[in-house]
Amino acid sequence: MPLIRIDLTEGRSEEEIKAIMDTVQDCSVEAFKVPVRDRYQIVTEHKPGRMILLDTGLGFERSEKAIAIQVFTSPRATINKKKFYILLAENLEANCGLDPKDLLISVTTNTDVDWSFGFGKIQYLNGELPKEENE
Repeated sequence: MPLIRIDLTEGRSEEEIKAIMDTVQDCSVEAFKVPVRDRYQIVTEHKPGRMILLDTGLGFERSEKAIAIQVFTSPRATINKKKFYILLAENLEANCGLDPKDLLISVTTNTDVDWSFGFGKIQYLNGELPKEENE
């Protein structure tokens, strides 16, 4: 874990979407120190005009290539979240050509009891999964 949702406008190729997903995963592994196989991603494509991502008064305009990334995760230190945000902006630009102004990120924190990885069990609480290093 974390569970990461990526919302974007329709029109990207399969290769572009895979590059975005792989880059987001690499940033998650580096910033949050999660195992490589902790990969839970959902990509949702929206018709043009179905996503409105304004600037909250910061004075910039986003393009039609803007994406929103929502991260559902156990508690993370501020330093790890900052690292994640910076890595995403830098690496999505370098690997995918995404202008950093076209990136919106939101992190929602939850706890061990909020996760079941299958079979209706709470693997963190019943000892099947170890707690992560930075929790």
